[in-house]
Amino acid sequence: MATKTPDMTATLKEMMGAFPVDTKAMEDAFKTTATLNEKLSSVALEAAEKSTEISAKWTKDTLSKLSDMSKAKTEPADYAKAMTDFASAQAEVASENMAAFAEIAKKVQMDTVELMMAAGKDISEDASAAVKKATADVTTAAKKATATAK
Repeated sequence: MATKTPDMTATLKEMMGAFPVDTKAMEDAFKTTATLNEKLSSVALEAAEKSTEISAKWTKDTLSKLSDMSKAKTEPADYAKAMTDFASAQAEVASENMAAFAEIAKKVQMDTVELMMAAGKDISEDASAAVKKATADVTTAAKKATATAK
């Protein structure tokens, strides 16, 4: 009495065919991620550009004031006054520039949080739609498999 071994490859192929994979959900998730990365990059690049502008202006102003300070003076006391004026101006400019850098950081933080919240909502919606579709597909496939097995 010989028993025939069932062809598992054919059975597996049938099962895999009965449970289709939804590639659209993967494409949507990829697009959402790519869009988020693009927006985050834009925020970072804008912040870098503004920071560079502040740094360049600060450097230019400092060099200009150093040039004024280094000019020859007729009285020794004028050198002390020039140093005091320079230090005072630098302290004021430093305070203004640090406030400007803080504003950039604050904007980056707010924009990033806003983007992450929006992306979270998009990803959540994409995932929910994908799970609903997958559930419906699996239910349909299971019904078909049950019907053909009888």
